[in-house]
Amino acid sequence: MGGVQVVFGVLGPVTAWSDGVPIALKGPQHRAVLARLIVARGRVVPVGLLVDDLWTVPPPGAVGAVRTFVAALRRALEPDRPARTPASLLVTEGPGYALRALEVDAWRFERAMSSTATLPPQEVLARLEEALDWWRGPAYADFADAPWATAERSRLAELRLHAVERQAEARLALGLAAEAVPGLDAHVTEHPWREDAWRLLALALYRSGRQGDALAVLRNARTRLVEQLGVDPSPALRQLETDILNQASHLEPGGAAGQVWAQATAAYDRAVASGARARLESTVGLLRNLAVTGAGGLEAAREHRLAAVKAAEELGDSELTARVIGAYDVPAIWTRSDDQEQADQLVAAAERALTALQPDQRAAKARLLATIALESRGTTRERGPEAAREAVRLARQLEDPALLAFALNGLFMQTFHRAGLAPERDQIGAQLITLSARHGLTTYEVLGRLIRLQARSALADWARADEHAAAADQLAERHELPLVGVFTQWYQALRLAAADEPGAEAAYRQAAVRLEGAGMPGLSNGLLSLALLSLGSKEGQDWGPYEPWVKLDLRKVPDPPRDLMFEAMWSLIARAAIAADDQAVMRRAKAALRPAAAELAGAGSGLLTFGPVADLIQSLDHHMSRNP
Repeated sequence: MGGVQVVFGVLGPVTAWSDGVPIALKGPQHRAVLARLIVARGRVVPVGLLVDDLWTVPPPGAVGAVRTFVAALRRALEPDRPARTPASLLVTEGPGYALRALEVDAWRFERAMSSTATLPPQEVLARLEEALDWWRGPAYADFADAPWATAERSRLAELRLHAVERQAEARLALGLAAEAVPGLDAHVTEHPWREDAWRLLALALYRSGRQGDALAVLRNARTRLVEQLGVDPSPALRQLETDILNQASHLEPGGAAGQVWAQATAAYDRAVASGARARLESTVGLLRNLAVTGAGGLEAAREHRLAAVKAAEELGDSELTARVIGAYDVPAIWTRSDDQEQADQLVAAAERALTALQPDQRAAKARLLATIALESRGTTRERGPEAAREAVRLARQLEDPALLAFALNGLFMQTFHRAGLAPERDQIGAQLITLSARHGLTTYEVLGRLIRLQARSALADWARADEHAAAADQLAERHELPLVGVFTQWYQALRLAAADEPGAEAAYRQAAVRLEGAGMPGLSNGLLSLALLSLGSKEGQDWGPYEPWVKLDLRKVPDPPRDLMFEAMWSLIARAAIAADDQAVMRRAKAALRPAAAELAGAGSGLLTFGPVADLIQSLDHHMSRNP
């Protein structure tokens, strides 16, 4: 299709779009053939079966008619295909036809539903709100009476109903009970046999302060179930009525855990004075936990962290300030800061705190140095690598596993001073995994897995990278670390791209959706455009921080930042220099890339690749030798 993406739609009337533009599919029989092939999910449908499915009593020449429909569909789906060349979408195989569809809205809906199984409620809600908007009517709406569509229509209808209920569950988990009521009310009216929907509606009403309405809903459910279906309410529905009458504590958001939290925070407020220094340290501990929840939690942690540091400095207590700065030991994998101005202020505060420490306060010193190393990521300052090495040295002397993990994170951030350092970062990742597994430092074990995923990707060691991705996902699921899935989903897109699989672009676009609202602008800005560019697409519009190396002016092109995109940006410089036959810039690019000759350009990010560095160096050599 020459880069044109055809998307098929069955969540409503059967249709197709080419790069977002509807395709004219002619009459109902043409759409019936297309729909029947989509139902087959890529399997071959014999011509005889198509004839039987299209007509109750096949007319004379039915086989020829089917072939005419197929030919017309092929012209509509692949209008630019040269004459007498094989079709790539609607193909002939053996006794029949198959549709090699890459993107069908129903399949995309299924994937969205599956992905919510391990996501936190906020991401579940966002994912399902988007997915439910894809429905334009009942599935295969124009083939409601077709026997071959019955099972698939029923399956998709059931999946949609389940999605509506999962959406309501997510709203309840987020404390949005009142918002869940209208949708659930309409849902049970249309589908009164769904006991789980009645349960959710009653619970939403109860949590909205409408106990009487909740009990009325349960009585209505009992009446509808008995009169219309001849069945009694389930034990779960009957128990809910009892619990609502008794105002059981587990009905509140968070259940028992929520009550413990409320009681503990209330006790803290009573016991600890509002101006107490202990509150600042407790706040940083809370922010540290908040940061790994992703989305709003990460943004809130970033916003309030600097405020906590400034508050500590205002108290004039250097030891407290050092503890507040150093306590925020949140593992970091991405080498571009989400907020460089804030990062610079944190480095300055850490440097001030260092000067006030006593010589024997080595642990506090190590934490401040590790903070400086982390917050200096992607810069050219020599202070960053120096602070990282000193933090690791002190942590090893102190034999403090958590401190050493924090310091190794800082050291990782400072291993980008030249290309080709994936093996060195791989060793840091291995140290983190061993250390963390031994001492129960889960978030740092995840960090080690992601670092090794990146490093093994750079070295095209996909088997090992796959192992680390799977291990990271397992840890994330077990310990509720949703941000991990952002990186592993982008890695899966990279795997498709590196293998030159046709689904890479769709995978990148899906991964980009997950980045929306993840609270990581340093990662997300410009990333999708850059990923599409790595696939050869010119569709990118928002290049973010990568624009100077995409829209190059070779007369004054800056050196790329020292981060995970270092080799990727140099590969873009090299390509532009070759195209412009700029010998001086070609020599610069070769010198920069030579240490990474055994790597894939950009793959060390774990996100995308511009191909083998060795091939690029060979191309540079060729062009420089032609015109020395």
